[in-house]
Amino acid sequence: MPKKGGRRTGTEKEQYIPCKQAKLEIYYPLFLKSDGHPESVFEGLIFPIKQDEFFRDYWEQKPLLLQRDDPGVASYYQSLFQLADLKELVNKGLYYGRDINICRCVNGRKKIFNKDGKVNYVQLKKDFDQKKTTIQFHQPQRFKVFILQLEGEKHWRLYRPTVQLAQEYNAEPEDRIGTPTHDFLLKPGDLLYFPRGTIHQADTPPGVSHSTHVTISTYQNNSWRDFMLDVIPQLVLDTAKNDVEFRKSIPRQLLMKVDLSDSSRQLSDFLRCLADHVENGKEPRSSDMKKDFIMNRLPPFLETSLDSLAPDGTLPKVDSTIRLQFRNYTVITVEPEQDPLDDTIKQMVYVYHSLKNKRQAHMMGDEDKNEEGVTEPHGLRFPLSHMDALKQIWSGENILVRELNLASDAEKENLALSLWSEWLIEVI
Repeated sequence: MPKKGGRRTGTEKEQYIPCKQAKLEIYYPLFLKSDGHPESVFEGLIFPIKQDEFFRDYWEQKPLLLQRDDPGVASYYQSLFQLADLKELVNKGLYYGRDINICRCVNGRKKIFNKDGKVNYVQLKKDFDQKKTTIQFHQPQRFKVFILQLEGEKHWRLYRPTVQLAQEYNAEPEDRIGTPTHDFLLKPGDLLYFPRGTIHQADTPPGVSHSTHVTISTYQNNSWRDFMLDVIPQLVLDTAKNDVEFRKSIPRQLLMKVDLSDSSRQLSDFLRCLADHVENGKEPRSSDMKKDFIMNRLPPFLETSLDSLAPDGTLPKVDSTIRLQFRNYTVITVEPEQDPLDDTIKQMVYVYHSLKNKRQAHMMGDEDKNEEGVTEPHGLRFPLSHMDALKQIWSGENILVRELNLASDAEKENLALSLWSEWLIEVI
């Protein structure tokens, strides 16, 4: 966050990483007035650009610089978070590495100057003032729900990516990046967006004591590549149940060969078969990406604490009218489950949500783990026969419990009660 003179780029994890980082980042110090809904926050973030225009003309295509010469906006954001605010947070108990990184570019590479254990503010300020280091403050939303802002000024240079929308880190030598496509000063109230893969450099201009900004990296692992890696394995398993060709053995000695080109034709046939299944209505199933998304999603921002979230009001009955709530914080998946009695595999419907995710542990690796030590999202499990009824509820319309597509009134009422107990529906 706060920066002391010198060049920097991106957000890295290694001890030494080159100062040009290829990733998607947004820097935004914009006055937001919204209802807390994600779309409302985003609309305020890119104002006065409209959402349709942003995704049509800029998203994953080219940088967007919004320069807002408005002293009122600048002073407002300076009041939300400044370098001086770190002193109070350090006194609450921050740790090097987990919460704070002290770093500086040395000979074109990022060097970490972290100490061990808890952060000491006197030492932190000394490193900042004397070593002219950058203070990286990780996941600040754990401590303050605030609108991201910029303090001071930052000189930015953007270059054309050598790999369009790169998903892997790639260090480029100075002689390959060419001349900047954009060269500008980012000031309080300004916003900068650039697509993943854009090579960038930034430094604090001479005469500016320090610069404070917040970086938002988004959609890092949500490409079609990631989606196919998630859905195709299950598609192969489902297809193999009904197609004996998928269950036949591969040629003898195939795995011993250096050149596997002899299998290319057969593999192409299998891929065409999978494509035919999808085109003929076979629904792809995503589970890992959905679960990862919901496990790492912040809970909704409410005036009351979500730690004590509990259902209240009227219990749903078969004659009740119900309505879904917090739809943007839920996902539905279909996953195989092994029956412990006879080892058979059956498909179950899972409803996962982020309502009970802990803001203080967000993206910190401190999430709750089950008895096997595995982190799982919060949610409910239902038989596959409940899917149609869940789709009725997830349509967003008010619906009578009695009208749910289930065999008995008892099943309908139990489904409604289960969702109500997790705060996912309300009784109208």
